[in-house]
Amino acid sequence: MLIGYARVSSTGQDLTVQEGALRAAGCDQIYSEKKSGRQATDREALRDAIKAARAGDIVVVSRLDRFARSTQDLHNLLATLEAKGVGFRCLAQSGVDTTTPTGKLTLSILGAVAAFETDLRAERQAEGIARAKQEGRYKGRSPSIDYSTVRRLHGQGLRPTEIAGLLGIGRTSVYRALASQ
Repeated sequence: MLIGYARVSSTGQDLTVQEGALRAAGCDQIYSEKKSGRQATDREALRDAIKAARAGDIVVVSRLDRFARSTQDLHNLLATLEAKGVGFRCLAQSGVDTTTPTGKLTLSILGAVAAFETDLRAERQAEGIARAKQEGRYKGRSPSIDYSTVRRLHGQGLRPTEIAGLLGIGRTSVYRALASQ
């Protein structure tokens, strides 16, 4: 049986295209969700799709980034599927199909290239920051908490827990702001 999984990151996005592609590919069941892909453990529909899959089934996605957001995440998910005797197929990257030896090789190569690109991006970012610091242009991240507002609210008699709730920040941040007076 082919089991489809579709995901978009935000409620403003639409699942129609992915679900249509999965139906056209012959998926008998489709699990869909509107959820950030940062952590696979937070995606209920993905967990349900993997739980529903039985030995000999294949989990199908439209694109690899809809399934996993990192190489580690991808390998963990694939290991879970493999342990159950379940295959994996990606429609957009047609060579990615763990039910074939060539598909397994393609997936490994793509994973290595993705990891390499991530490392290169991190190096370029670090070089850019170092150069900006040398030239005095690097300011860092702008403050996300207005310490004067924290102090003003505290001066009005609000407790740190109340201030934290009102401003949507952690209580530790409130104490840090108060200590910086």
